[in-house]
Amino acid sequence: MSRFRQLPEVNAGSMADIAFLLLIFFLVTASIPTDEGLHRITPPKENRTTAEIKDRNLFELNLNRTGELMVEGETTPFSELRKMVKAFIDNGGILPGNSGYCSYCAGTGDALLSENPQKAIIALRVPREADYSVYVTVQNELQGAYNELRNEVSITLYGATFEEMKEEYNKGGVVTERKEVLQRKIKKIQEMYPQKILEISTSNF
Repeated sequence: MSRFRQLPEVNAGSMADIAFLLLIFFLVTASIPTDEGLHRITPPKENRTTAEIKDRNLFELNLNRTGELMVEGETTPFSELRKMVKAFIDNGGILPGNSGYCSYCAGTGDALLSENPQKAIIALRVPREADYSVYVTVQNELQGAYNELRNEVSITLYGATFEEMKEEYNKGGVVTERKEVLQRKIKKIQEMYPQKILEISTSNF
């Protein structure tokens, strides 16, 4: 008489629960990379207007696909960029007594550089294939130039840097009256040195 041996069965009922718990564990502990970028606030569409720009009020920067920087058509080291941007913005190219004269500008009044900070525009041409780290380096130098100019005039007018006033304004516990004073000062400095950066995406060059 033959006997049939019954093979033991593996209870797989809890396998789905284990797999689900492992999935949750990896989702919770895994680091998910996030894209980082530069904060830029563009004006509302209805406020954008077309205006004629003089050549002297436009400072042209070009990044090529090999990571080189060209300023006004000439290859320039990144270490020189901030100084050149400050000289362009703070030039004060209009003579005293004329409309648009900048009384607080500390520049040389060069006839080839901007008339005043309100008219100074920086045009940055970036190829789509440009290295992002190089692009960020250029943006940091541009931002640094504006920050230094704002800090310098802010110390002259208010005895504190522009960044110190912004930090105090954003700090908790500041009374309303003080915040209103800080807001007016910050706005005035921003109007004296408005940040005007025009970015243009290009193809290979």
